[in-house]
Parts: sequence; C-alpha cells; structure tokens
Amino acid sequence: MRTMTPKCKRHSSMILKSCKLHKFVLAYTRGANNSGAGGLGCEILKNLALSGFKDIHVIDMDTIDVSNLNRQFLFRASDVGKPKATVAASFVMSRVKDVTITPYYGAIQDKDQEYYMQFKLVICGLDSVEARRWINATLVDMVDIDNPESLKPLIDGGTEGFKGQSRVILPTLTSCYECSLDMLTPQTAVPLCTLATIPRQPAHCVEWASILEWPRVFEDKKLDNDDPEHVQWIYEQALHRAQEFNISGVTYSLTQGVIKNIIPAIASTNAIIAASCCNEALKIATGANPYLNNYMMYIGNEGVYTHTFEHEKKDDCPVCGNLATDFAVDPEWTLEEFIDRLKEQPEVQIKKPTLVTERRRLYYQGPPQLNEQTRPNLEKKMRDLVDNREEIAITDPGLPFSLRLNVIFS
Repeated sequence: MRTMTPKCKRHSSMILKSCKLHKFVLAYTRGANNSGAGGLGCEILKNLALSGFKDIHVIDMDTIDVSNLNRQFLFRASDVGKPKATVAASFVMSRVKDVTITPYYGAIQDKDQEYYMQFKLVICGLDSVEARRWINATLVDMVDIDNPESLKPLIDGGTEGFKGQSRVILPTLTSCYECSLDMLTPQTAVPLCTLATIPRQPAHCVEWASILEWPRVFEDKKLDNDDPEHVQWIYEQALHRAQEFNISGVTYSLTQGVIKNIIPAIASTNAIIAASCCNEALKIATGANPYLNNYMMYIGNEGVYTHTFEHEKKDDCPVCGNLATDFAVDPEWTLEEFIDRLKEQPEVQIKKPTLVTERRRLYYQGPPQLNEQTRPNLEKKMRDLVDNREEIAITDPGLPFSLRLNVIFS
C-alpha cells in the first residue's frame, strides 16, 4: 500500500484543477439501494451528461426489473430484462449530444487497476458495503508517490429512504471509506427461537417461511428470491403463519422486501444526493469552487436538513493508515470466540476470515488441507496461540486488503 508524501500533497490541488471534462467512471452496481440499480445511478448519469462531461463509463451488474420503472426514468417497459448499464448509456446518448457513454455489464471487481487508472474521477452509487470497501481500497492502493496522476478522487453517494449522504475521498490524503466504517448501523439479527416460537412482527413470519420452512419442505432446492413462484410460496406460508399468531401486515410486497433485503427508495432523496455528487464532480473537474470537505448528510424525514462535517483520517485505518489496529482480547477466549467477536465489530465486518501471524498459521478457510490442519486451533485459548501485542493478519473474501490487528491482552 502506498501513501502520499508531503510533496504529493502539494501536487494534489494542481491535479484536481487540471482535470478536463472527460474520462469519468460511474459505478452503480445494483444502485444505491437494494431495490435495484438506477435509483441513484440514473440521476447521476443524467446530471453528468447535462453538466458537460463528455466521456463517461458506466458499470452495473444488474438487469432491469418491472419494479424499477416507477423511479428509474431512463428505462421503459420494453427494456425489462436488459442490462441497466447498456440501456442507460444508450438512452442518455440519444438525448444529449456529443457525450460518449461506455457501458459495462458486470461487477466493478471485474476491472483491474489499469482500467481505473485511465479515469480522472470515480463516482459510486453502490448498494453494498463490500463493493464500496473494494473500490476504496483499490483507489488507495493505486496512489504512487512518483505519479501524481495516480490519485483518483472518489465521490460516494448513498440513500436509504428519506436519508442520504455524499462524500469526497482523496485517496491517502483524506479519510477513506474504511476510516468511517464504524459509522454504519450494525444489522440486527432476529434470534431463530423468536422466528420459530413467538413471532411478533410480520417480517418475522416472512423470515420464518424463508429461513426455516423453505429448507424443511424443499431440502435440496435453493430459494431464488427473484423467482415469482418462490416468492409467492413464501408469501402464502408467511400469511398463514401471521394468521396463527394474529399478526397483520404480511403482504406480497413486504415478502419481497424482506427476502431481498429491499430498502425503500424515494425519488426525491435520490435526486438530492445525485445533485450533490455531481456538483462535487464539477467542482473537482473545473476548480470553480472548493470541493466538499468531506462528508454531507441529508435527512428529509420531517423537512430538509443537511449537515456537513470533516470526517478525520484514522492513523490505524487498515487501508489508508500505517499502523495496525489495537484489539482488546481476553487471553481465555478460544480462537473461535475471538473470530466471533471480530464478526460483531462494525469497523471490521468480516465473514469467513483466515488468520495468520509471523510465527504460525492460526486458521485457514481453505484449501481443505490447510483448513483441516488449522481447525483444531479454534478450540485453543488465545494465550496459547499468540503473545501479548503480537500482530495478526486477517484476510477475508469480502476484504480487498489484509486487516492487521495488535492483540492486547486484557
């Protein structure tokens, strides 16, 4: 991982002011919410084209669904089933003269650093934390102290109902996405015993049908939440379950929302956040005004409220920092308990980690031979595996970098 020296910091303002209105990439893999790509992405793409950006690349891995048509204005009923990136690019180019939009139907992770190096700026309207962490780490790693042009500003936007945020990240200079990971609201899981015995909400009935009942009835068949027949079956089972416990509110729409983890999308919120993102892009590209420093929150639940603040860079950030993160550990924990506590940390967010130190292999997810060799360590005490203040390197399929933790025995 490379970091900017003071010399490169002086160059950074010159880089931003010299940007021309070309070679920008808009990545909105499945949109800014789980209801599908385009809620935020369509707005951003339209704004960029109308603002004079001439060369835009669009990346999206989703196809158009009927449910997208009520707010994603670049799509029509005849486009259902087609790749969103392709249709969006074609539509905008047909309406805006002299703009070239290159679509890519796939994931942002499909492209390498050489691909992203050609752009002046990256704008994201992503729906997943994993994708945001990947592009953030990729852009930070691209920074070369001998090549000021390797610094690619990242503008990130996101919406959730009446709330939204936009931010400007200058890789290695300002706080990166990883620095603010602890701001995310941790997802609350409903205990299986609640789902199985005493459901209290309509969503509990839907989760019971999808998590417990579907595997029991269809042992060898995976639930496809995009299959209308599968969704209908879950809905009927959840409705029957709700009636047993006198719970109202189970609808087909709710069923879809629960099993697909759909967050309600509001067109006005998307428009506001998209406008903010594109405003920052224009300021960075032209130097017309100072750009955002560096985080803007929008709350529209009971009016229009925005708050701008500077999120500080963390010295121990695993992506843009230079220090390993201290992590308090009870020496009596087993390695398995240690991993479970790591998974609970909002600033870590790992799922299937592999852990090693300089002295030994603690635990490997794969290949099978290494997994078999290291699995007995899961039952061993941490005091028997590592020393106090020893560094553990953690890799995970969801992490585009190696996480470094200093074990501090408590």
